Amino acid sequence: MSETNAAAEVAAPHRYTAALAADIEARWQDFWDAHGTYEAPNPGGDLAGDAEAVARPKKFVMDMFPYPSGAGLHVGHPLGYIATDVFARYHRMTGHNVLHTLGFDAFGLPAEQYAVQTGTHPRVSTEANIENMRRQLRRLGLGHDRRRSFATIDPDYYRWTQWIFLQIFNSWYDPEAKTARPIDTLVQQFASAERPTPDGRPWAELTESERADILGEYRLAYASDAPVNWCPGLGTVLANEEVTADGRSERGNFPVFKAKLRQWNMRITAYADRLLDDLDELDWPEAIKLQQRNWIGRSEGARVDFPVTDHADAKITIFTTRQDTLFGATYMVLAPEHGLVDEIVPDAWPEGTRDAWTGGHATPAQAIDAYRKQAAAKSDVERQAEVKEKTGVFTGAYAINPVSGEQVPVFIADYVLMGYGTGAIMAVPAHDSRDFAFARAFELSMRCVVEPSDDRGTDPSTWDDAFASYDAKIVNSTGESVSLDGLGVVEAKARITEWLESRAIGEGTVNFRLRDWLFSRQRYWGEPFPIVYDEEGVAHALPESMLPLKLPEVEDYSPRTFDPDDSDTSPETPLSRNEDWVNVVLDLGDGRGPRPFRRETNTMPNWAGSCWYELRYLDPHNSERLVDPETERYWMGPREGQPHGGVDLYVGGSEHAVLHLLYARFWSKVLFDLGHVSSVEPFHKLYNQGMIQAYVYRDSRGIAVPAAEVEERDGAYWYQGKQVSRLLGKMGKSLKNAVTPDEICAEYGADTLRLYEMAMGPLDVSRPWDTRAVVGQYRLLQRLWRNVIDEGTGEVTVVDTEPDEATLRALHKAIDGVRQDMEGLRFNTAIAKITELNNHVTKVREVPRSVAEGLVLLISPLAPHVAEELWCRLGHPASVVHEPFPVADPAYVVDETVTCVVQVKGKVKARLEVAPSVSDEELEALALGDQAVVAALNGAGIRKVIVRAPKLVNIVPA
Repeated sequence: MSETNAAAEVAAPHRYTAALAADIEARWQDFWDAHGTYEAPNPGGDLAGDAEAVARPKKFVMDMFPYPSGAGLHVGHPLGYIATDVFARYHRMTGHNVLHTLGFDAFGLPAEQYAVQTGTHPRVSTEANIENMRRQLRRLGLGHDRRRSFATIDPDYYRWTQWIFLQIFNSWYDPEAKTARPIDTLVQQFASAERPTPDGRPWAELTESERADILGEYRLAYASDAPVNWCPGLGTVLANEEVTADGRSERGNFPVFKAKLRQWNMRITAYADRLLDDLDELDWPEAIKLQQRNWIGRSEGARVDFPVTDHADAKITIFTTRQDTLFGATYMVLAPEHGLVDEIVPDAWPEGTRDAWTGGHATPAQAIDAYRKQAAAKSDVERQAEVKEKTGVFTGAYAINPVSGEQVPVFIADYVLMGYGTGAIMAVPAHDSRDFAFARAFELSMRCVVEPSDDRGTDPSTWDDAFASYDAKIVNSTGESVSLDGLGVVEAKARITEWLESRAIGEGTVNFRLRDWLFSRQRYWGEPFPIVYDEEGVAHALPESMLPLKLPEVEDYSPRTFDPDDSDTSPETPLSRNEDWVNVVLDLGDGRGPRPFRRETNTMPNWAGSCWYELRYLDPHNSERLVDPETERYWMGPREGQPHGGVDLYVGGSEHAVLHLLYARFWSKVLFDLGHVSSVEPFHKLYNQGMIQAYVYRDSRGIAVPAAEVEERDGAYWYQGKQVSRLLGKMGKSLKNAVTPDEICAEYGADTLRLYEMAMGPLDVSRPWDTRAVVGQYRLLQRLWRNVIDEGTGEVTVVDTEPDEATLRALHKAIDGVRQDMEGLRFNTAIAKITELNNHVTKVREVPRSVAEGLVLLISPLAPHVAEELWCRLGHPASVVHEPFPVADPAYVVDETVTCVVQVKGKVKARLEVAPSVSDEELEALALGDQAVVAALNGAGIRKVIVRAPKLVNIVPA
């Protein structure tokens, strides 16, 4: 401590300092915990009570689930948590019953990877991280209802995650009723012959395995052999949403390949229309809605069957949005992974096959095998990229164009994906740029069927590129039984669709980009599936009485990883190594007695626990059901302005737009359909906070150096005598620029940190961290303290007198503005208004009690510890947390007068003090009668008077 600071403390022993802040903050945090200050009562369930509080309007405020990192928090992490805390505190003070708490999303790869590196069990490291994070968050004074907190790794929690999975597994989507229904209702339809079985045999004659296969085609959770994203470097498969645009894993940046494996899936595609339609009623950022709409990717078109030559039962089904161009289809392309390829490939190349089509291989099978390996090494993004050279090989098979009867060759090419449509396309090269490039490369014919609007003519062989248009006439499209010539695109689509449907070779349909959600992971640290397999391989759900199925101990919990660049590998799950757990004898209560079973050895993805956690916050100790119905309706049920129900405010990053946010919406809809919840949507209002950024300093090698040790000299930056570069970016331990909240709390106090993060700028905008600027909010609190407390004696200095009119106006204008800002999450401008009022009060010789108390109440959501202390010292025995937030008197909010500027020839000649409600006519008369204006006009006539009441009059002389 410097001599100056030491002297100041002697002179002012009761000054607001970091040491005093630490004492105040610790005492009030203990008080809040001891008195259950932030506990929100429920109307029903284990947390029922306080009927008066339940009768108030409710407000359910949530943050996105944090993952308990071993590195702990840096100052960027609490931005959203502080914001929701301020919002929740404000609404408690405006008479709401507020539910605000925080749990931990604790399964997933980071803990497992740390365990592999250190030998520490994932549970040990994860629980230690949770405790550290809880300590850091408590120090910030966050007003969480701690009774409601949990972690997804708690067996009492993931019991219900497993239970929800079984609800989904035991359900199917009825497209006619547009709702999920219990699988038993589907079984009844098959058993009564209301719904025929695929081969027409009676349901009673089918084996258990045959029945399971049929039901698997309908279940909302099902296992299937399908192309998946296989990541050898992580030893697991990944969902499409977990693969980056350049075909690498979102975590670890490992290459991802396509492989065919048996995995669990969620039939989210059944809800595609509802997921799209219900977005309209949500109060979400338009950018997030757009991302979800694009990811779901609804498109209208037609499915068309192309018979395969020399294969009586084989047909290639395509989906197209341009069925009007069917006459222009001159070849077809299947995705390399398409299941029909192996069925239609001949032993030898057909006579006349062009060299360009074979890839230089002796047989179609060799060509296809080689090309598949080449395609597997590319990501979906790479395969769809606009590259000049298109690749592919001829399958040796031909299909029949159903409208022209022409034979068209069938190729495989990597620009066609199994993940969209049917994994097959009809190629119309004259009117699609990718098809055009492919046709040129493989010397394929092209036919113009959409009349060009320019002078290129109708011979595609002379074109430089395809011609695409939705506003043109159809040409060259007449067959024996249908003609589209002369029609516009819309009319042609309708006519050809009707023709296809009349011949049962196609139908109008809707397609989606969205794929079913891959739900398996070949990892240890995740929820076990409550599924067992009998000796026939049939999957059985565990009865509810056997939940939770706890994650077992294994000697080696690390996944088996592989050469990241080797796609020819297969997963090996850690759970499969615990044979005593995998192979069990169970009585499932189905009347068949104990039988041997094999457990599922995959685990659920880390998204599972976060799909429903908002419901557990409502009723965290309920062991009898998912959530008490009355409690769920109270906190999340539909109401005016929220027709689908859901959380009132959900704050988090935008990076989960098509991951967590989409998955949680799907689970919520299934639970609603099955009658378990009243809310169709989980989150009514979504707010994406910005990011706190920090400068990253790098040396000549590009390696980050400690930001705290960098010096700035003459506009350059130096580290250990060498110049370094500076770039604004993320904050993090690996970038050596992280600042922890503990550091700031120790130097200034938690209230200062809270104020600084909220004052940095609009909440939804990213902003750079500057430790030097924190002191500004520290000084605000010191001035506030001095306005109430004598720094020398520690006594309260306010007086019981009425404030003057100027102070009353300053107070009520601040109250009015802060209220509006709090409702709109504009905390930076709220702080500006509080600062302005505080500065005004600083100039008042004796501070009236009513003004001091109003100031304390205004700042209490933002700086709760110092507010509690001052409120207590002002003589109030109760906590400030539930005190009413001030209400502005309208009479003092409206300015008594405003200044009107009067200009003559564009130059200011007078300033008039007028009433805000002054009319244009009154203001013009006042301006023209002002002596300074009369002198400026000097007898000149007036050509025009422009009045903008109440602030401007502009006079233009003749």
